[in-house]
Parts: sequence; C-alpha cells; structure tokens
Amino acid sequence: MGKKKKGSEETVADLERQEPAEEAEVAAEGGRQEEREEDPAAALEKVREEAREARDQLLRMAADFENQKKRLQREKEAALKYAEENLIREILPSIDNLERAMNQDRNSDDFGKQLLEGVKLTRAGLLESLAKVGLKPLDSVGEPFDPNYHEALAMESSREVPEQRVKAEFEKGYMFKDRLLRAAKVIVSKGDVEE
Repeated sequence: MGKKKKGSEETVADLERQEPAEEAEVAAEGGRQEEREEDPAAALEKVREEAREARDQLLRMAADFENQKKRLQREKEAALKYAEENLIREILPSIDNLERAMNQDRNSDDFGKQLLEGVKLTRAGLLESLAKVGLKPLDSVGEPFDPNYHEALAMESSREVPEQRVKAEFEKGYMFKDRLLRAAKVIVSKGDVEE
C-alpha cells in the first residue's frame, strides 16, 4: 500500500489518512440525520409554543385596545357633558347682577337711572364673558352691506348714510370664533333719493 501509482499524485498512505476523516464526516452526517429525524417533533412543539405565546400576546393587546377605546369613549362623553361648564361659570356673575337689579328699591327717585346703569354693566360683563369663549359682535352700522353677514329687513333713503351701507341695526350679528353665528338684521341705505 505504500507504493506510488504512476500518474497519480496521491499515495496509498495519503488515502489511508483520508479514510478516517471521511468516516468521521459520514458519522457526523449520520448524527445530523438522527437529529433531523427527532427534530420535527421538537420543532413542531416549539412552533406550537411560540404560536400560543403570540396568541396570548395578541389577546392581551386586543383587550388593552378595547379597554383604551372604552376609557377614551367615557372621557369623551364626560367632556361633552361638561363642556359648557366654564361658560356657565363665566355667565353666573351676570345673572347675579340682574338679580341685584331686580331687588333694588323701586320707589327711589333715581330707580330708572340705576336700573339702566346696572343693565349696561351686566350687558358689558356678559359680552366680556362670552368673548372669552370666542363670541364677537359684528359692527354693522355704517359698514357696506354684505349678504354674508347681514340680513336686510328694509331699505330706506338717507342723506347721512351712503347707498348700500347699513343705516341701522334691528338685531346685532355675532361671530363665534371664525364662523357666523347669527347674521345682523339691518336696514340698508338707498342713498339720498326722494321717495
């Protein structure tokens, strides 16, 4: 076996040395084969366990989502229910002022003057309170007539007010934030014309 074959670079000794390495490789391959044969059952159980864990995690996430959704719905309902609370707090002093005006001595000499002054102050306080939440009165008298903000109830001639301008206001218009809440009811000038 120690002879060298002609035309071959490998010796018999080289081949003998390679045989144990090949046998070890075949044995290792056989071991892997056995692992593969046992592996499907273990792999299946591992996959099932991972699936159970993923399902449990998914169920917990779904429950958390539902709880969050219910909590947000409760908070929204409470916010809507009590949304006007701050506005009511702002208006209460005006109601108190009106009650004080009604309880004044009606027999005093300057009752009418005091009552008018009280009503003016109450109106100013009420408008101030409403302005805090975004209400703004429209100034219409003398302004050009705009059908987007004014409702014309009549047209009258006027030497003082130019044509197509608001001469008088029956009812004040109001904006709430950036939206028209109520158009002003107005009389529009025809200008200086004889009727």
